[in-house]
Amino acid sequence: MKTNLRLRVQALGDPTRMAIFERLERGPLPVGEIARGLPVTRSAVSQHLKILKTVGLVTSQRAANRQIYRIDADGVAGLRDYFDRFWQESLLAFKQAAEKSLKEKSR
Repeated sequence: MKTNLRLRVQALGDPTRMAIFERLERGPLPVGEIARGLPVTRSAVSQHLKILKTVGLVTSQRAANRQIYRIDADGVAGLRDYFDRFWQESLLAFKQAAEKSLKEKSR
């Protein structure tokens, strides 16, 4: 797995970052709204967002005096491509193992 993909997967391995990322799937939000209801401080949410931004999973844009965060479609596309390839390779390996097993049983 490429380094940036590995970092993205690792970043989402943290439960708080995953919760933040999932909140953003509904649309762009400022930090205050992202933090609402989470069991961490707003400052901690900002730090998690910084990590998600660094690995390319979210972007931000200034709107007046707030930063608005949204999911980075390009970063997510890279993850999707990786998991699609992974799934296809896994299915192919399973198919080959099943076919081999059937051949051996029919002998």
